[in-house]
Amino acid sequence: MLGDFITRLLIMLFGYAYPAFECYKVVEKNRVEIDELRFWCKYWILVAMLSVTERIGDIFISWFPMYGEMKVAFYVYLWYPKTKGSSYIYETLLRPYIAKHETDIDRKLVEWKAKVWDVVSFYMQNSAEFGQSAFFQFLQYLASQSARFQNNNNGSEVDSLVISFTAIFYFYNKSHIRYVISWWCTLKLKHLCPK
Repeated sequence: MLGDFITRLLIMLFGYAYPAFECYKVVEKNRVEIDELRFWCKYWILVAMLSVTERIGDIFISWFPMYGEMKVAFYVYLWYPKTKGSSYIYETLLRPYIAKHETDIDRKLVEWKAKVWDVVSFYMQNSAEFGQSAFFQFLQYLASQSARFQNNNNGSEVDSLVISFTAIFYFYNKSHIRYVISWWCTLKLKHLCPK
């Protein structure tokens, strides 16, 4: 039993780094062999499937003696030239299963994409509404604090700034920002540079 750290290191070396280098060599050949390319594609498909399922599988069977060592041996079995395990597992297990259920998998993926998009858009909308309400609360806080400065400065500068920013943010949501910005800039220029 090698220990968790050494096992993970060996999986990274023999399951990912070495096969990635071999795959690189195949891709960079002057004359690419389709069979070799297909072999490495099958390998990476299986490694992707293993990476997804091992997170769940580790919870239930990691207690098994020499589990980590068996994983290292399995990764080596997949790419080792004499065994060519990835071709065998792909052709006998994965390909028939995927071919049989491909339409169901595609349909489920489309449904999941729609659901994920609904959730993402829901959270984006809610976070935008939260940001807008937080911004308005901040502006209200500034307006309430401007009452303190009214005795010193008549408060006109701070109040007009708060009202202007509130108008800009409100009209930004209404898609009229260019008119509001030009109106605000004109007002501020008249205020700052009176004739």
